[in-house]
Amino acid sequence: MYEGESMALRHLAIIMDGNRRWARQNALKILAGHYHGAQNLKTIARSVAKHGIQHLTVFAFSCENWKRSQAEISSLLGLMRKFLKNDIQQLVDDDIRLLIIGDRTAFDQDLQEAFTHAEQQTEKCTRMTLTVGINYGGRQDILKAAQTAIQKFSQKNQLQQHEFEMGLDTSLLPDVDLLIRTGGEKRLSNFVLWEISYAELHFTDVLWPDFTIQDLSIAIKDYYGRNRRFGGDNVGEIDSAETIISG
Repeated sequence: MYEGESMALRHLAIIMDGNRRWARQNALKILAGHYHGAQNLKTIARSVAKHGIQHLTVFAFSCENWKRSQAEISSLLGLMRKFLKNDIQQLVDDDIRLLIIGDRTAFDQDLQEAFTHAEQQTEKCTRMTLTVGINYGGRQDILKAAQTAIQKFSQKNQLQQHEFEMGLDTSLLPDVDLLIRTGGEKRLSNFVLWEISYAELHFTDVLWPDFTIQDLSIAIKDYYGRNRRFGGDNVGEIDSAETIISG
């Protein structure tokens, strides 16, 4: 459908922003915003898989989210438990593998075990990998990978990039090709910082619970309209420049 191997959209990342503002705009409690956001993730994940994208990575709960009220944190953890209990079979039916990235040790043992069980249930699914960042931070992951590299490769004079990346939570994933952030903010918020080095960025004012499959298609179309050079040159631009110089 699209030309150019370098343009192939293999890995899509989404910062699902705007749940709380959506709740306020609709005169609902904050929990309702998170609930509708979680429901929308199911819809968007299926649509991403239908687009033939192999990897979808989303930001569900950041390291910084612990600063929120205890009531909101409890609600978010409750939604996680509900998802892990009720929706994993649907992932299996849709042939979608689930991976959890982030520091799990901050959670109760039962929730940690639920994460592991869900991953095991879906480990043979191959259509798409849904990676969910929970208690995740890009800086924290890079620091952890650096510490791992120091311990593992301390005898080497020079560390290779792939050796460093082995310590990242995302070591099993390709680099991000497209990052979408909903909700109108234009920042990265400490999400997959290493992996988005050459990603295309798409920002939309649409709040996450209102983000539709049509909005997704717009973002994907926008991506394929970009010119990804990965620090190199566009051949057409080089030819034009040489013509001007020689003329």
